[in-house]
Amino acid sequence: MSLEKPIPPHSPQSLSVVILAAGLGTRMKSQLPKVLHPLAGKPLLNHVLDRADELHAMQRLVVIGHQAELLQSHLQHDQVETVLQQPQLGTGHALTLALKHIPHECHTVLVVYGDVPLLQLNTLQTLVNLCDGQHLSLLTQIVDDPQGYGRILRDANNRVIGIREHKDASASELTIKEINTGIMALPRSQLEGWLTALTTNNAQGEYYLTDVVELAQQSGYTIQTCHPEYAWEALGVNSQQQLAELERHYQAHVALTLQKEGVAISDPHRFDVRGSLQCGRDVYIDVGCIFEGTVILQDGVRVGPYCVLKDCSIAKNSQVLAFSHIDGAAIGANNRIGPYARLRPGTHTEECVHIGNFVETKKTTLGHSSKANHLAYLGDSTVGARVNIGAGTITCNYDGVNKHQTVIEDDVFIGSDSQLVAPVTIAQGSTIGAGSTIVTSTPPGELTLSRSKQVSIPRWRRPNPKKN
Repeated sequence: MSLEKPIPPHSPQSLSVVILAAGLGTRMKSQLPKVLHPLAGKPLLNHVLDRADELHAMQRLVVIGHQAELLQSHLQHDQVETVLQQPQLGTGHALTLALKHIPHECHTVLVVYGDVPLLQLNTLQTLVNLCDGQHLSLLTQIVDDPQGYGRILRDANNRVIGIREHKDASASELTIKEINTGIMALPRSQLEGWLTALTTNNAQGEYYLTDVVELAQQSGYTIQTCHPEYAWEALGVNSQQQLAELERHYQAHVALTLQKEGVAISDPHRFDVRGSLQCGRDVYIDVGCIFEGTVILQDGVRVGPYCVLKDCSIAKNSQVLAFSHIDGAAIGANNRIGPYARLRPGTHTEECVHIGNFVETKKTTLGHSSKANHLAYLGDSTVGARVNIGAGTITCNYDGVNKHQTVIEDDVFIGSDSQLVAPVTIAQGSTIGAGSTIVTSTPPGELTLSRSKQVSIPRWRRPNPKKN
């Protein structure tokens, strides 16, 4: 979710990003590794990997431990290196293992966490620029309630001299409001010496990466600090409740960004983007809508309440009415879709098309000004211009083994409750009488019917209800 214009990177070719993702995540109460739980439709870990991509890092390292095989399988198609941490002896130990894989020509090592998914590109770029391969830089934050966080220790000149973990802090140190987020950038040239000097003399009996700060200060290095632009950026996920809270932070930020660009969103609290949403001018989005994958809404598009749009494009001045589902479709200009319409992959509509309530389409093209307003199924079909599809019409495209094509040419009128048994062509200007089953292609400009003779049966009586 990095939506701001990025600060120019200093030297991206010399940056290695280490993502710590070895934790157990017991508070998630789930068999799934914590970093693979989804936020905005994408695993937490992948949000962090995306930021590393945007930084143009020369190397991405993921430190894994708990359910390592599952994480390796998840990452097999990404250009990342994995480092196994077994046993898990702390963050300092994790970086020590990762350091063996970081080339000496790397200037800066950025340490982030697989369960902190909302860090913005500008924040990370600022942190990396402050380090510049020569300093140690920390991402810190001022919070009202620092409970559980490591505190930033400063001297009388306001210089950072160390970090004290909450469990090891004195009473006076516990009053400090500036906390360590755990995100830091370090010079590669000094890391080996600092990490070698770490000890487990602390409450957890682990190698704390935070102890590197005091070691750097003692070595004469300047400790640079910066704050995240948004208070929620450095929030991590340890429970399902926290995951839900981060989801709302993410969605609120996306909504605010779109609103600044002129998009009218009825209620940002009932709005979800699980991918990429591109909007033109004068777009309106009602409550409860979900956008998945890549969705493009051109100028003047209106999306009614509780619609789900996935990997689709909606052209200018079209309306998507309430409770419609559009997946893998390209909608033309000045269309009216829904309510309760379902457009499946391969659907393409030209201008001024109407698709109404309880109409389903799949691999179907509808030409200019064609209409299917009620209760129809159009699958594997090519529909021409100015066609009217009556209520209850279906294309019978599947014979139990193979799919077949239905072609409906221009200016055709299909009466209600008709079945078109593919493969079949309904020729230009044809009219199909209501209730017909069409199994062969029709001649142009003629009325075609397929009905059995109407019969009334004398002396027939309705059955009586059975007695208990």
